[in-house]
Amino acid sequence: MVDEAVIGPGGGDEPVNVGRRRFLTASTLVVGAVGAGVAAIPFIKSWNPSARAQLAGAPVTVDISALQEGQRLIAEWRGQPIWIVKRSKAILDALPTLDGMLKDPESGNVDQQPDYVREANPELRSIKPDISVLVGLCTHLGCSPEMVAEIRPAPFDADWKGGYFCPCHKSKFDMAGRVYDGVPAPTNLLVPPHYYADDNTLVIGVDPQGAA
Repeated sequence: MVDEAVIGPGGGDEPVNVGRRRFLTASTLVVGAVGAGVAAIPFIKSWNPSARAQLAGAPVTVDISALQEGQRLIAEWRGQPIWIVKRSKAILDALPTLDGMLKDPESGNVDQQPDYVREANPELRSIKPDISVLVGLCTHLGCSPEMVAEIRPAPFDADWKGGYFCPCHKSKFDMAGRVYDGVPAPTNLLVPPHYYADDNTLVIGVDPQGAA
């Protein structure tokens, strides 16, 4: 289970440096700490874009400078949850070992991620190796899967290497959002268009300059 906390505008104690944040336009965000014994770290303060801007798919800019290994930050873009996860080396090392268990290990379905993400690394499905950016909706019926990031046996998989599990119909995805074979979900989780304005600033909803 992922512990998560939400801080609305102007509320809550914040254990990080507020001056490091550069939220330009963002919906309410969530940060979750994963792993046994890790406490949730609330550090979000944001402005909500207008409904018209959200429907238009206005870009969402997120400061990821406080995101720690094993944490998930949840933003909203076009009414969809966007999961931003900082993956550990153990998780990254485990991803290639799962290829034989997946429907689309090489991200061959071009509709599920931008070309520049697939070309960077089809197994990681990310621009930065350690930072995963995914639409947090199951590709079966649109439920929101649970993040089970620990590499350890799980009730639904005795050889679990970390990932996402949808309890609605038992679909499973790895920590790159790649779907397991033999589950109802037909495709990998969607990767939204995004780029990094700098090392700590993620822009969701816009392709990098010059990307096809």
